[in-house]
Amino acid sequence: MRAKKKLYKRKRAQKSIIDIIEPYLYILPAMIVFSLFIFFPFIKTIYLSLNATDSQGTVSSFIGLNNYINLFKSPSFQNSLIVTIKFALFTVVPAMVIGFITAILANVKLKGIGIFRTIYALPMAISSASAAIVWMFLFHPSIGMVNYFLKTNIGWLTDTKWGLIAIAVVTIWMNIGINFIFIIAALQGVPLDLYESAAIDGAGVFSKHLHITIPCISPTLFFLLVINIINTFQAFGQINIMTSGGPGESTNVLVHAIYREAFFNNRFGVASAQSIILFLILLVLTLLQFKFGESKVNY
Repeated sequence: MRAKKKLYKRKRAQKSIIDIIEPYLYILPAMIVFSLFIFFPFIKTIYLSLNATDSQGTVSSFIGLNNYINLFKSPSFQNSLIVTIKFALFTVVPAMVIGFITAILANVKLKGIGIFRTIYALPMAISSASAAIVWMFLFHPSIGMVNYFLKTNIGWLTDTKWGLIAIAVVTIWMNIGINFIFIIAALQGVPLDLYESAAIDGAGVFSKHLHITIPCISPTLFFLLVINIINTFQAFGQINIMTSGGPGESTNVLVHAIYREAFFNNRFGVASAQSIILFLILLVLTLLQFKFGESKVNY
């Protein structure tokens, strides 16, 4: 009898161990992928940022926080931070506002409205490289359609006053698609009864969207705000192709500065330090948005 009890307890203990381990076995493949392509590169970046490297990226000596200290003393890095913040201010809100307006317009039930929905969502399907090349022709000072329609002769990509604005216009156009798709999907869940009740009370179109639409889709708007800020701070393709950070350093955002330090100046330690600073900026911005922005979200 005792032997049977011991055997039963042993089997039960083995089963409990299997129950504990089993869930981790399911996520093991994902953890391996994350470790190889996210966790390890991140740790390696922190390691490189604390060291001096040669032109091949090999660590030559440990220098602690000197890379960070020298960066914050660097006028070029300070300029990159300012340009990045300006770029985000020029891009995030307009892209969300235009995405919201186009979603409202495309949410009307009319014959053939699907064509307009496809057109509004199209920018999301176009790569940054392709978009940059097309917009380079549009912004061309002599044969570009932008100057032709505006009756101007501006060097959009060669003038320090207009370079960042031109890049912001391209980025806004590229981000409209994803904003449009998420917002129009969220609009499908807004009860029509609310609009009918508001119409009976005499509310106008603007008042309906301000007091009904925006509160009802606020979780989606909050999500898009976070995503748009992160995407803007990580913008690279269109900047590299259209201006390469120029003219001067007027469009040299932080991501492009990292690219130049690593692959042109061969200062991998400095580039790694800039990457960590960019990560911390995005982390702080995201935490601040969740702290102060989520309180205005209606779930």
